[in-house]
Amino acid sequence: MLDVCLLGTGGMMPLPYRWLTALMVRYNGSSVLIDCGEGTQIAIKEKGWSFKPIDVICFTHYHGDHISGLPGLLLTMGNADRTEPLTLVGPKGLERVVNSLRVIAPELPFEIKFIEITQPEQTFELNGYRLKAFRVNHNVTCYGYSMEIDRAGKFDVERANAAGIPQKYWGILQKGEPVEEGGNVYTPDMVLGPARKGIKLTYCTDTRPTESMKNNAAGSDLFICEGMYGEKDKLKKAKEYKHMTFYEAAQVAKEAGVKEMWLTHYSPSLTRPEEYMDEVRAIFPQAIAAKDRRSAELVFSD
Repeated sequence: MLDVCLLGTGGMMPLPYRWLTALMVRYNGSSVLIDCGEGTQIAIKEKGWSFKPIDVICFTHYHGDHISGLPGLLLTMGNADRTEPLTLVGPKGLERVVNSLRVIAPELPFEIKFIEITQPEQTFELNGYRLKAFRVNHNVTCYGYSMEIDRAGKFDVERANAAGIPQKYWGILQKGEPVEEGGNVYTPDMVLGPARKGIKLTYCTDTRPTESMKNNAAGSDLFICEGMYGEKDKLKKAKEYKHMTFYEAAQVAKEAGVKEMWLTHYSPSLTRPEEYMDEVRAIFPQAIAAKDRRSAELVFSD
């Protein structure tokens, strides 16, 4: 199960009623934060979640509204006597950017590990889930992220008995681990059926529509996507500054075959996103104009 919270839904600047766009995901005792703009740690406190389990922070790009909250968050973690390492993931230049921000947070009681994305698409195995970064189209280097949790096939008791596998090893094989005993090697494929559908979450902001978005969001249980503008007459502006309208995001969701889409990263001038949703849902019915702290539990389907 993935616990998902869209901490904020704003773009460019925080507002009294809207924090900057950031996503926090909890899985198996580990937490991932994607983007950390000004005020993100306040949004986490308002949600009631803890900073302590955050062991990975990903950045889509290095505009201030996506990273300027990092020094404060690092200091908060340090003041809470954190000693566990923290992994940061982001586009090329990550270590330089973070170290520049750390002029005001120079001493921390924990190690920071840097993973710089150097390819158009790059996959990382972290804490039991698979994180894939994919390049999108903004006016600086920018990436979207997909997070996937695989699910093994069902355990087949008949096959296990037919192979003469002692019952004491069934649990180990079910976890995907091989067993060797007395010259015999038992492997998971001897007792497990075909892999079942896992869980997939995709997060993408600050971009024009791209094929990489459609390809990597394909089949997602939840697609969180920027919708900078709801007004149709701002399409030209969206193209100029490399953002998206609600309607473009809905079309991507439709073509990618996602189950549900949450819009986020609204322009500060956009005060009532819901007013535009009838036309958006005509394109993709499962579209939602998200508000701060919108949350969901993504679970395996039977």
